Amino acid sequence: MSERDEALKRIKEEIIALDASPLYAERIKHKYFPVIGEGSHTAEVMFIGEAPGENEAKTGRPFCGRAGKVLDLLLASVGIERKDVYVTNIVKDRPPGNRDPFPDEITVYAPFLDRQIEIIKPKVVATLGRFSMQYVMSRYGLEWELDSISKLHGKAFDAKDFKFVPLYHPAAAIYNQQLLDTLKEDFKVLKTLV
Repeated sequence: MSERDEALKRIKEEIIALDASPLYAERIKHKYFPVIGEGSHTAEVMFIGEAPGENEAKTGRPFCGRAGKVLDLLLASVGIERKDVYVTNIVKDRPPGNRDPFPDEITVYAPFLDRQIEIIKPKVVATLGRFSMQYVMSRYGLEWELDSISKLHGKAFDAKDFKFVPLYHPAAAIYNQQLLDTLKEDFKVLKTLV
């Protein structure tokens, strides 16, 4: 096992044992799994969603439900295989009722995400949704560029250690077919950066 694999395994173990999380009781009550992340540990592109949905919490896999099928379609549209990217969320446990993550939940889980980025060292970080966009932009020196996702989606920014691209969450395309075309256009930007 490589040093990188060992470091990511440690993160997984810490999150599994994270009973200080405000979402830990919810995980135990519903017999959910934390969703740590999956994909290549040497990925050039890392996708960061917001928090696991029910399908994800039941399986421990990120983006395995309907939004995951949209993500797979978007990746295929630009010739990127899912096994070659890393997919995770800022919050690793499911908020009840699929609500948006609360600030204290982001605070608890964000250090794990920071470590995942540091270990994997992606060339491109693409956020899926506004909560992960706001966190990454604020954390990695792009707070002065921060605006609504409707204004920033599909644009590439230079963060200190990677290129950053905010994207709409794939789930938005399930309910708004027009957004699927927008997402396909935005995904083309990723290809220009790797």
